[in-house]
Amino acid sequence: MTLRALIPGALLALLPVAAGALSLEFPAAATLAGQTIAPLSSTRIPTGPFDGTKVPVIEAEGQVTQQAWHHPRKGMTTLQILKPLREQLIADGFEVILDCAAATCGGFDFRYATDTLPEPTMHVDLGDYRFVSARRTGDGAPEYVCLMVSRSATRAYVQLTRVGPADTPAPTVFSSSKSPAPNAEIADDMPLADRLALDGRAVLGDVDFATGSASLEETGLRTLDALANYLIENPEKSVVLVGHTDTEGALESNIALSRKRAQSVRLYLVEALGVPARQVAAEGVGYLAPLASNLTEDGRMQNRRVEVIVTSQD
Repeated sequence: MTLRALIPGALLALLPVAAGALSLEFPAAATLAGQTIAPLSSTRIPTGPFDGTKVPVIEAEGQVTQQAWHHPRKGMTTLQILKPLREQLIADGFEVILDCAAATCGGFDFRYATDTLPEPTMHVDLGDYRFVSARRTGDGAPEYVCLMVSRSATRAYVQLTRVGPADTPAPTVFSSSKSPAPNAEIADDMPLADRLALDGRAVLGDVDFATGSASLEETGLRTLDALANYLIENPEKSVVLVGHTDTEGALESNIALSRKRAQSVRLYLVEALGVPARQVAAEGVGYLAPLASNLTEDGRMQNRRVEVIVTSQD
């Protein structure tokens, strides 16, 4: 089984590709961070979002290949990363089974019902990921492909999972020879409203918490003033505040703490700054989506944060 990685598109045309082979062109220079290959195994293929009790799945059997790819994000959203890959699957004869984003997939519950390579090989931000599962049928057994796309502040993460007959050619992944047209890099001093318009999310940088605390210091919170103005001036917009912690303590208690942090920010926006309550929700994910290493105090401080994510579609 071979993998032709990081080959410019112009050169790929000179290479023989077997009929029915899956070939995906990434929108930027990509690096293979890890892969697993099981000649005869099975994996869960999600067919629907989390329904409140479970994620509907197909148990697909065959040769299971999982690859995790990293590439510079350069301001691209998860949709900008996923869209060309999804279009290539459809052009290759795949029928989309499920196509969803974090909130519509089912957030935490969906993420942990999927077979995903571990950190740091594959990173999934629980508030910002997109997922596609697809099927291609032919003379033999069906072939399944799943794409999980997420990102950090600096890079994009794409997991490709393929299940098919053992004699089906392996996926071919290569980097585009064309320059992508991503969003501009987001400057730290960019106004909050512009960051939300450009990227759909932002870290509330002057909102900080001590380890183990959910108390909000209600002074000098310029980003919350800016967020309140944004929401009041755009009554059709809605956001979710997502609390995060460092890794000190158990996961369950950290999820509860992170939710309390987000709720304290929501309370301040609603009661002190006059934001309509219907526009703001609050959630918490504990230490499951770090921005930095928890091995240093500086990294832990960065991870104790609240982010705002725009959830309205218009």
